[in-house]
Amino acid sequence: MKITVRAWRQAGPELPGEMTEYTVDGITPDMSFLEMLDVLNESLIVKGEEPIAFDHDCREGICGMCGVVINGRAHGPEQTTACQLHMRSFSDGDVIDVEPWRAKAFPVIKDLVVDRSAFDRIIQSGGYISVPTGSAPDAHATPVPKAAADSAFENATCIGCGACVAACPNGSAMLFTAAKVTHLNLLPQGQPERRSRVLNMVSAMDAEDFGGCTNTGECVSSCPKGIPLDSIATLNREYLSALRSQ
Repeated sequence: MKITVRAWRQAGPELPGEMTEYTVDGITPDMSFLEMLDVLNESLIVKGEEPIAFDHDCREGICGMCGVVINGRAHGPEQTTACQLHMRSFSDGDVIDVEPWRAKAFPVIKDLVVDRSAFDRIIQSGGYISVPTGSAPDAHATPVPKAAADSAFENATCIGCGACVAACPNGSAMLFTAAKVTHLNLLPQGQPERRSRVLNMVSAMDAEDFGGCTNTGECVSSCPKGIPLDSIATLNREYLSALRSQ
């Protein structure tokens, strides 16, 4: 396959950026999208040009590092991470636009790399369990209803990639925050901090300048782990309950 890549190039956070066009040849359908970028970068290095900076780590769809907007969609045409998107999703001669996440809370560091430390600060505000539990108890020692366990596990699959924010027309982080709150608030270990957790995490989310949620659902359609929209409803219920208890 021979394709044209139009990639966002920006040398630094305070510098202007622009889309730059490259031709990439010799691409096979079995290559991942990131491997295609590797091929492009290798050709740029051979020419003595600056390679395109992009985030990546595990390349197995579980670390959440590789977020980019591909042809206007977070992570591209498939509901998966960019590292698990394969070039078979494109055709010979295609023109592919590659951009960083676009959100006020995710400032561009360089090219396709953005600063997602806002997510870290939301987690630090309450996305953990601080109750001393001692050694690990037997799995059956504390009964957990299956529905609660299933929902907690479903929300725990969030990898914090930021696709929900990038896809949302408001740049909202509600799905991410909802996944973390729902995951912990459903489990017995999370009950002592249930109210303070949701209040602190929502407050931290607002402080990071994420946009408000208007339930457009774009976050869910782009989430590579399929976090459900009803997690946001759960977050809202938890938040209102916590406010009433104050």
